Amino acid sequence: MTGWVARPGRWVVWAVVVFFFVNLAGVVLSVVVDSFGTQWFGTWLPDGFTTHWYADAWREFGLSDVLLTTAVVALVVIAVSVAVGVPAAYALARRSFPGKRLVMLLFVLPILIPPITYGIPLATVLYKFHLAGTITGVILANLVPSVPFVVLTMTPFIEQIDPKIEAAARMSGARTVSVFTRILGPLLLPGILAASILVLVRTVGMFELTFLTAGPDSTTLVVALYNSVFAAGIRANQSVDAMATIYTASMLVLLLIALRFVNPTQLVTRIREEA
Repeated sequence: MTGWVARPGRWVVWAVVVFFFVNLAGVVLSVVVDSFGTQWFGTWLPDGFTTHWYADAWREFGLSDVLLTTAVVALVVIAVSVAVGVPAAYALARRSFPGKRLVMLLFVLPILIPPITYGIPLATVLYKFHLAGTITGVILANLVPSVPFVVLTMTPFIEQIDPKIEAAARMSGARTVSVFTRILGPLLLPGILAASILVLVRTVGMFELTFLTAGPDSTTLVVALYNSVFAAGIRANQSVDAMATIYTASMLVLLLIALRFVNPTQLVTRIREEA
C-alpha cells in the first residue's frame, strides 16, 4: 500500500492503460453492435437487431471467393516458409561461419522495418515480370517477411536440442534424412507449429504487401475490407461493419491460437541477442 502512495506515477500509468483499453473496447463493440443493428441514430443502442447484414456482406463482397483466396495464400506461404526457413534456421543454429551476424541482421530487417518501405520496389519488380495481380505475386510478396519469422522462431528451438543426439544417431548409422525425419522432426514439431501459426497470423493480417500486389482475383480478406470502405459507390454501413466483424473475429481466433503455442517474448529476446 505504501508503494502505491510513494509512487503516484503508477496510478497515472494504470489510468492511461485503462483509458486505452476502454476506448478500444468501445470502438470494437460499436462496430459489432452496428453490424447487427437495423437503424442507429442518436440513441445508445440500435432500434432493432438483425443478421441479414452478414448475408448482404457475404453476397455483395464475394466473401466466399475472398476467404478461399486468403486460405490458399496463407497455406502456401506457410508451406514454403517452413520448407525454406527450417533448414536455414538449422544452419544458423549449428554452424559458425564468417558473416553470420550479417545474415541474421538481414533476416531481422524485413520484420523491423515497415513493409511499405520495401513493398513498393518489390511490387514494381513483380509488375515488371507480370506476377503482380495474381495469387503467385501475393504469395511471393508475403514470403519476404514470413521466411524470417520462421528462421527467427525455429533457431532457438534447434539450439535447445543437444547436438550429441544427432551425433549419436549418425554414429549408429543413421543417414541425414533419417536424422531429420525420425529424430529432429518430432523434437522440432512444437517449434514448427508455432512458426506456422505466426506466419498464418502475419499473412492474414498483412495489408501493405498484399494491397500492392493483389488483383481482382487475388484479393485477401484484409484488402477486401479496405476496398469495401473506400471503393466508389453507396453501401450500407452495417454491411461494411459486418465484414469488419468477420475479419476481427478471424484475427482474434488466430491470435488466441498463436498465444497458446507461442511466447510473445521469445522472438524479441532472440532479436536482442543477435543485435
